Amino acid sequence: MAQNRSSAVMQQRAEAPDSLDDFPTPPWATRALCEFLIRQGEPTHLLEAWEPACNRGHMAVPLTEYFDIVVASDVHDYGFHGQSMTADFLVDWSMDQPDADWIITNPPFRLGADFVRRGLTLARRGVAMFVRSAFVEGADRYSTLFRDCPETFVLPFVERVVIWKGVLLDPDVPVWHPATDKSPAQLKKPASATAYSWLIWRKGATGATEQHRIPPCRRALTRPGDYPPVPAHLLKPEEPGLLEGIAS
Repeated sequence: MAQNRSSAVMQQRAEAPDSLDDFPTPPWATRALCEFLIRQGEPTHLLEAWEPACNRGHMAVPLTEYFDIVVASDVHDYGFHGQSMTADFLVDWSMDQPDADWIITNPPFRLGADFVRRGLTLARRGVAMFVRSAFVEGADRYSTLFRDCPETFVLPFVERVVIWKGVLLDPDVPVWHPATDKSPAQLKKPASATAYSWLIWRKGATGATEQHRIPPCRRALTRPGDYPPVPAHLLKPEEPGLLEGIAS
């Protein structure tokens, strides 16, 4: 799809690439959301989704397995060939915004509330945000978002979603950890101490927020080709080809 280069779309915040939250979402975590929506009766195969912070496409691609149409955009061009537009989701697009049923993304943490509010003005059916579980805390977000616009569902992951800045890593494939004051250099599987959840807002929903834990499902929802080869800077220095064979 050709990029939309109208004046409304092309205006955007001035953001240096190194100021952006570059934390790719593992595809299985997106599939977990879609499976939940289907269990809730959403006819995703008939609907359009918009991923407005698409990064390298690791969320947009699995969305295409469930939704009839997926539009992918981002304020920065990360080189994802499926990106429809390089544009700022938070500016006024006038009549140029996609006609989306669902807006689904992993937003920049500091702009998460803005993404939710903007998404709810545009999506026909709902908004789903992949966030650190701590996102629900804080007096500021409570007063500017949750007090008057509570989420419909909170879906915390029971098992850790392994996310590293700037790279998508297979948690089953060891990567090189240089020596530190506390540990020697070693090959070790990627891990994360951060907890993540999906927050879902259903348009027109009433009643109290419901929590549904996402049970362990990483292995069941992982597909061949989900993870790129381990980048060179995370390979064991004296055996540069070792992990490429493991990851392929």
